[in-house]
Amino acid sequence: MLTLPNILTLSRIFAVPILVFLLWNPGWLGYLLAFTLYCIVGATDYLDGYLARSQGTVSKLGVFLDPIADKIMVVSVIVMLMAFTHEDGAAPIIASWHVIAAMIILLREIMVSGLREFLAGLRVSVPVSRLAKWKTTFQMVSLGALILGGAVVDARWEDFFWARTVGLVTLWAAAALTLVTGWDYMRVGLKHME
Repeated sequence: MLTLPNILTLSRIFAVPILVFLLWNPGWLGYLLAFTLYCIVGATDYLDGYLARSQGTVSKLGVFLDPIADKIMVVSVIVMLMAFTHEDGAAPIIASWHVIAAMIILLREIMVSGLREFLAGLRVSVPVSRLAKWKTTFQMVSLGALILGGAVVDARWEDFFWARTVGLVTLWAAAALTLVTGWDYMRVGLKHME
């Protein structure tokens, strides 16, 4: 049961409190450390699935934990980036209209989790679509760029101010794909609710 892929998945879950701590009131060093940890955690997300498939060790525990680990990390990072201001009192990393994109992502995560739980009771599985994988990619790039953007703004590294822009653009791209994939999941679910 505790195969290497499952250990990597569990490590992502255990890394979230550390990530939250680093984003609590970070300053540029906290953001930089959070960005480094976020990248490591993101690599384990790819690695655990690759290892499980290549070694033939895909397990029920892994199938259960992998999406939960992703959602815990994404939700935690989004909340932290919306909640805290910079040391100099500037707005949170995700602020103003960009909160709408973040909320679309958060609400979809809740909806899809509930839908999957409902469909599991009916013994109906909903496979992850290619578009949903693109959504996850945009989401992961966005959050990483926004964390890095926090370090850039706090440290005044003007050559890297593009990081926050990349983060916000990919956040909106992820939100758009979130609406499309969320509707796809909902359509499948509605067929089984009649």
